[in-house]
Amino acid sequence: MHIFSIAALIAGSLIPFGAMATEEDFLKSIEGDWTGGGKVLRRLGGENVSVSCNMKSEADASSFSMDGSCRALVVVTRGFKAKVNTSGNSYSGTYVGVSGKPSTLAGSREGNTINLDVTWANEIYGDRKATMIIQKVGETGLRIKTLDKDPSSGEPIVTTELDLKRR
Repeated sequence: MHIFSIAALIAGSLIPFGAMATEEDFLKSIEGDWTGGGKVLRRLGGENVSVSCNMKSEADASSFSMDGSCRALVVVTRGFKAKVNTSGNSYSGTYVGVSGKPSTLAGSREGNTINLDVTWANEIYGDRKATMIIQKVGETGLRIKTLDKDPSSGEPIVTTELDLKRR
């Protein structure tokens, strides 16, 4: 089951952070304690499930980590973790979600958005590939979105979309 695959993570920006921002400045801007919620697709063809989430993000000059959990249906809680390193605007790292196994992340940042290709540890929705987007939204917002491909149509589907605010 592909419930609570994130983000982490972690999309395009509503308010530009600034094209000249250094990676350290950007990473520090997403550091902190976050709370919010969104929708998670439990299975293809199924309904989205509303979730509420808490996350802590830490950053230094060349990396960031996210550690959080989301709760659905009052009783189901799933944790997630990501650890991502940067070299220039290139990002790579790992994400651990509901499977408990590390998936790989690789991508880059453009403006307020980190776009990551995900290679899941297990097959999900008919393959092991997805996209994770982490977007800084204004001064106090963070959006984490995961997109996969519908194996029947080949069209992208949003499997996770979380909107978080700094606590």
